[in-house]
Amino acid sequence: MHTDRPRAISSALRSAIPPTLPILAGFVFLGITCGVYSVSLGLPWWTPTLMACLIFAGSAEFVVASMLVGPFAPLQAFVTVFIVNARHLFYGLSMLERFRGLGRKRPYLIFAQCDETFSINYSTRPPAGVDEGWFMFFVSLLNQLYWVVGCTLGGVLGSVAALNVAGVDFAMTALFVVIFLDQWTKDPSHASAVVGILASLVALALILAAITVLRSHLEPVYDACESGPVASTPDAAGAHHGGDAR
Repeated sequence: MHTDRPRAISSALRSAIPPTLPILAGFVFLGITCGVYSVSLGLPWWTPTLMACLIFAGSAEFVVASMLVGPFAPLQAFVTVFIVNARHLFYGLSMLERFRGLGRKRPYLIFAQCDETFSINYSTRPPAGVDEGWFMFFVSLLNQLYWVVGCTLGGVLGSVAALNVAGVDFAMTALFVVIFLDQWTKDPSHASAVVGILASLVALALILAAITVLRSHLEPVYDACESGPVASTPDAAGAHHGGDAR
């Protein structure tokens, strides 16, 4: 019994490597981007590595990195990250039965269920004789290790080399586009994707309509905020009117 367990674990690890190899290339390079971007904001080189270990949600880590250098707003950070990763709720519902009865492996499988890991664990069955629980565990673990390596390399490179990171934050947008296209090609029915696109367009239209209607009320507020510091002192107010405030 005890000799079979290491053999089963080793077999599951070997079976998990081939389907995760495509993720290796994408995660390493995208992780480097996340690391360089985080360091470019003024964060220490180890910050992206820590986020990769504790958060492990690529798109959310770009958002968190920008929030770490901004004002302290925990509620805003929670709401933003929740919205960005809300799709994981549906991933969890899809994997309820698959994760049932997996014991101590289950908490990590839930934590490490990113888009790519979900795609593999949901659609791929291990070879005959390979334990499915260990197979999904190693798929999750390998994918996170790829991401940790990429973020660490990006953090180190960003801290020791003067890199031009203009536009690197667009990688988060590109990430969502790639994920959408990947799911579009794999899903036999595009109904959910079309609903999501239409809902986004409706929401965007409502936002634009609301801003247009409230424009006359919003512009004076922003103008006051921009001009307020200039006229905050008597000297500045006098200079603004071309005379001495006294």
